[in-house]
Amino acid sequence: MTIAEVSKKYDISADTLRYYERIGLIPPVHRTAGGIRDYTEEDCGWVEFCKCMRGAGLTIEALIEYVSLAQQGESTVDARKELLIEQRRLLQERIEEMQSTLQRLDKKIDRYEHWVCCSDYRLGNTDTCEGKG
Repeated sequence: MTIAEVSKKYDISADTLRYYERIGLIPPVHRTAGGIRDYTEEDCGWVEFCKCMRGAGLTIEALIEYVSLAQQGESTVDARKELLIEQRRLLQERIEEMQSTLQRLDKKIDRYEHWVCCSDYRLGNTDTCEGKG
């Protein structure tokens, strides 16, 4: 696949794909004899993995380290696993923080809904209150 096709498929700009490759966020992409990037299925797998992990909030540094370890081969399996375990732990913490924030927002919204309902009721508009006043 060309860089334009990969860019469209994964909704990532061609510049971002080049940047990811340059900094080691994805392994070097296969190239044609003329030097044009020719993304293989494996290359696309790395792009998809990177996009997914970045979307989940994993740091660029952690992903670069993971890619570097993966390129070193089987001798780094344990290190890669540990890195992923640590990133999972950090992600779980962020999810819990976000869940707490979501609950707080829900409570705030409920208070505003109650306030609007009570205000409508005090103004004599009982149709919008549906007995919640």
